[in-house]
Amino acid sequence: MAGFALRAVVGLGNPGADYARTRHNMGFLFADRLAAAMGAAFRAEKKFHGELARGTLAGTELLVLKPDTFMNSSGDAVQPLLAFYKITPQELLVVHDDLDLPIGSARLKMAGGHGGHNGLRSIHQHIGENYARLRIGIAHPVQRAQVINYVLGRPNATEQQALDAALDAGLAALETLLARGWDRATQQLHTAVSANA
Repeated sequence: MAGFALRAVVGLGNPGADYARTRHNMGFLFADRLAAAMGAAFRAEKKFHGELARGTLAGTELLVLKPDTFMNSSGDAVQPLLAFYKITPQELLVVHDDLDLPIGSARLKMAGGHGGHNGLRSIHQHIGENYARLRIGIAHPVQRAQVINYVLGRPNATEQQALDAALDAGLAALETLLARGWDRATQQLHTAVSANA
């Protein structure tokens, strides 16, 4: 995909200690890694309903947002960020957990449906579906009725190791995306994750 220009990264999650490091907060964990890689610090920004960091990765200036709206209202934070900085949906990357991917996997995706993810559903309602995503696989619980407790639960040590590897691979792919483009980043990420599976 030629000409993909990235200006903002939004990591999805739920704020507060009760939700820290839960499966549903993979976006927050990625945002923390990204900010650390840029040497940037998060600051509360009321107009964007979240915490914002600014820095440079692979020569590109990025805004990184962690909404404090709770997952189901993520669009309430994303829309004002894009409006204020005149960022188009096509210049946005949203990072989120994904039940449909094996744990420890990561995938880049451009546009498309929300797949039942409430954070994406909220963003769609505000800016549409034409934005990029980095999907961090958390796998699916055995029974559908367990989904809520599962995503709001914390992974065990073995699962966390796999998730950390996926987050690291995602960050490496983001650097490649900025330096060498979408197609090369996608190829790198999907190859790396397959090798780790």
